[in-house]
Amino acid sequence: MSLRLASIVEALGGELHGDDSLLIEGLAPLETARTGQLSFLSHPKYQSQLAVSQAACVIVSPQFQTQARARGACIVTDQPYLYFARLTQLWKRSLPAPRQPLVHPSAVIDARATVHPSARIGALCVIEAGAVIGAESELKSRVTVGENCLIGARCLIHPGVVIGADGFGFAPNAGTWEKIEQLGAVRIGNDVEIGANTCIDRGALQDTAIEDGVKLDNLIQIGHNVHIGQHTALAGCVGVAGSATIGAHCTVGGGAVVLGHLTLADGVNISAASVVTRSIHKPGHYTGMFPIDENTTWEKNAASLKQLAKLRERVRALEAQLAQHNSN
Repeated sequence: MSLRLASIVEALGGELHGDDSLLIEGLAPLETARTGQLSFLSHPKYQSQLAVSQAACVIVSPQFQTQARARGACIVTDQPYLYFARLTQLWKRSLPAPRQPLVHPSAVIDARATVHPSARIGALCVIEAGAVIGAESELKSRVTVGENCLIGARCLIHPGVVIGADGFGFAPNAGTWEKIEQLGAVRIGNDVEIGANTCIDRGALQDTAIEDGVKLDNLIQIGHNVHIGQHTALAGCVGVAGSATIGAHCTVGGGAVVLGHLTLADGVNISAASVVTRSIHKPGHYTGMFPIDENTTWEKNAASLKQLAKLRERVRALEAQLAQHNSN
């Protein structure tokens, strides 16, 4: 398929410089784009690729308009990355739609579940009793939605997701473990996207809650009774332990861990591979990791780290002696 530049700008806006009849046959990054493809420049560190790119047209901010026009056709917009995101949506809508049933014949849907007539249910999905799937939501293949769990409207659930498995709850009993039955469910708001093989556990007593607009990457574990606020995004392999609360408009980098019963305020950004061991009540960017190094150097630093408590006490003692000396 192909789209004319004129139809792209008509649909998405922006200021076009160049031939509006030019046909765009695909989208590609700057460094690999070929003639007939459209690309974008969203960060100054990639500007060296702009002059040599073979793209037919490039989406740029006003800051790079002069360089882009010298190279060839361009679309100027204040937010090139957002424009490109919307372009991918336009491109997908323009692709020929595959002819397939809304509910795949291999899906297993309990008679007591409620699936909106506009929802799409993929192959080998399981929707258990009391579950609700909202309007225009799509479940890709092998998604499991447990009993009484709720998925809102316009959600996209990727293959292998499990929503509403039991939370990890056990009470010790004379050297064994007694199961705590998980009596809550999972409530997922509207416009949520959940990546492949992510698991969201049902609550023990109250529901696990994922609010509107949340984006979860692949292979994420959300424990029981967790609450995630609106438009928060979690990258791949994040683990959130039970009863943690993450505010709205937060980001958590890949492989990070949030311990149980902690609270993250709205607008908190956690770096990849961090371990959040305390509640964070102030918006900002937080990092909690030990930087990688050569193993011998790392071992020496780790050994020194173990002595910090003793060093602190020695410094306090020296400060006390100095204070006493100065007072005499």
